[in-house]
Amino acid sequence: MTGLDAIVVGQVARDLVLLVDEVPGPSGTAPVRCRRELLGGKGANQAVGLAQLGVRVGLLGVVGEDEVGDRLLGRARSDGIDVAPVLRRPDTPSALIVDVVDARAHWRYLEDIPEATLLSEADVTGAAEVLRAARAVVVQLQQPLPAALAATRYARDAGRLVVLDGAPDDPDGSAELLSRADVLRADAREAGLLLGGDPPKDAEAGLRAGRELAARGPALVAVEVAGEGNAFVWPGGELFVPLSETPTVDSTGAGDAFVAAVTAGLLRDDPYPRLARYAVAAAGATVGHPGGRPALTPEAIEAQLARIPDR
Repeated sequence: MTGLDAIVVGQVARDLVLLVDEVPGPSGTAPVRCRRELLGGKGANQAVGLAQLGVRVGLLGVVGEDEVGDRLLGRARSDGIDVAPVLRRPDTPSALIVDVVDARAHWRYLEDIPEATLLSEADVTGAAEVLRAARAVVVQLQQPLPAALAATRYARDAGRLVVLDGAPDDPDGSAELLSRADVLRADAREAGLLLGGDPPKDAEAGLRAGRELAARGPALVAVEVAGEGNAFVWPGGELFVPLSETPTVDSTGAGDAFVAAVTAGLLRDDPYPRLARYAVAAAGATVGHPGGRPALTPEAIEAQLARIPDR
């Protein structure tokens, strides 16, 4: 069976992004400076990023049988994403995420994510052939653990590249997931959860966390050090890449662009040091605008690469 280059297993949602100067206090109001309504959710954001990077990508997620679901799927199709694997769930509204961002780039999320818009193990089993046929399977670990485990199992058994993003809500499932993974990307908080300690605070702590996580199975681990950069660890090598010098409007979606760029680089067989800088550049190309939707043009990434300090 001929498959896609990649399939993303994760959340699909309507994103409503609101920029304000200040978030009002109780009984207060604030004018909205900018409003964007987007295809969103971590799974969809990663699929958009992969499509922008030239990867033939599909999406496995859930939307409702409602008008919002129709619009989300139409937007995904226009982005070049294969939405045939997406499930339509009757009698449930599509997920909604409201991203309120103030002038200091501090975000607050209001989420209406009905349980029925999350993937079940049965949903993933129904898409097993699609997962087995893709060259890479990207699994967002905010989905329920049984669904994530099933996705990694089908991909691993077929010899596909398995990319994990995040940390499972149930820490007991992390050992099995990591044993099946080729790649793990964790932000600072997620790294702390996976290791049972504090988030890494500096480059050396990030690299140390990467080494500990790599010992559990993944060949490539990327760990965020918040406000500083990302630590990369692979067999026989490691590298800390600082953040690009880019003013941040909204950090939402930076991690999704990062995961998309890592996956695209691995599919191209890029060397790990080049892939690492490319992923950090992709994240930097996303923080300069409101909302999590990537904008990964070659020009944007090249501009970011030039802004990453050498260390």
